Amino acid sequence: MRRAAVPVGVLIVLALVPKFTVDVPWVFNDSLNAPGTLQLLALCLVFGGLAMSYDLLFGYTGLMSFGHALYFAVGVYLIAISLTKWHWSFAEGVAFAALVGIVLPLILGVVSLRVTGIAFAMVTLAFAQAGSILAYKNLYGWTGGEEGLGTDYTKLPAAFVGILNTKNLYWLALAYAAVVFVVVRWAVSSSPGHVWQAIRDNELRVQVLGLRPYGYKLLSFVLASFLATLGGIVYVLLIGGATTDVTTATFTLTLLIMVVIGGSGTRWGAFLGGVLYTWANQRLGDASSSHIVSSLPSFLRTPLEQPTFVLGVLFILVVFFLPGGLARTGRLRKALS
Repeated sequence: MRRAAVPVGVLIVLALVPKFTVDVPWVFNDSLNAPGTLQLLALCLVFGGLAMSYDLLFGYTGLMSFGHALYFAVGVYLIAISLTKWHWSFAEGVAFAALVGIVLPLILGVVSLRVTGIAFAMVTLAFAQAGSILAYKNLYGWTGGEEGLGTDYTKLPAAFVGILNTKNLYWLALAYAAVVFVVVRWAVSSSPGHVWQAIRDNELRVQVLGLRPYGYKLLSFVLASFLATLGGIVYVLLIGGATTDVTTATFTLTLLIMVVIGGSGTRWGAFLGGVLYTWANQRLGDASSSHIVSSLPSFLRTPLEQPTFVLGVLFILVVFFLPGGLARTGRLRKALS
């Protein structure tokens, strides 16, 4: 009798759950579960979920957006501004950010999706750059400009404030990643999801069949953007403020790299790519300043001391030797299917 295989995705999630036991209050007693480690794991989960939201556009609908960072930044900045500058309650800030996270991509999507291909990418980039400029210009003193904006912690739920509550932020990030996964899987398995994939493969054929791709693409655009906004809300709770880094085109390109590394249009690929890239990006800084690297000859030490260089090399190696991403390779592909 054939033994049922355990989905690799489940194993990945369990690996990220620190030493799970039946008695939940004692989950975080191991020395591995220090606040810094939990925060890193939470960041990995947030960006894993964010990468899945971008993959809904890129991997399943075939829309290469260079402006996905804008909708993540909406969640980040609106929460920080509403609590710190407008003195709203946390619930009011979340509701407002969620509303804007639906209305804004609906409006901008109506305009952006009038064009296709590289023109669509450039239009989304233009909107994202406009948002980035507003953040840098510190309009009405709301965004803090290059210095960023902290969050009024007195308006946050007590369960998410303080180092000792990092474990709660971890669970929140895990819940966000799980919700995004469930929503994306449900969406791509639905009737519109099948149309999205048909548009990705051959949009002209979809038109010949009598369907209007525009409406379906707009639905995908709004859903992916809304999920990104939710990620921004979780991110600002985890980081404690807003910075202009999340508004740049480079941030969206990072999401694209995550998806390509993991494998676009796969069940777990984008999540896997987001987690691995975030972990590497955080840890390579420590590795580059280690004794092993500092003892190397200068022609090796100089490039290895630059984490961005190492990430770039790793990305090139994945593109050359694993063009379909990690989720499309050998046994891993069978396990993730």
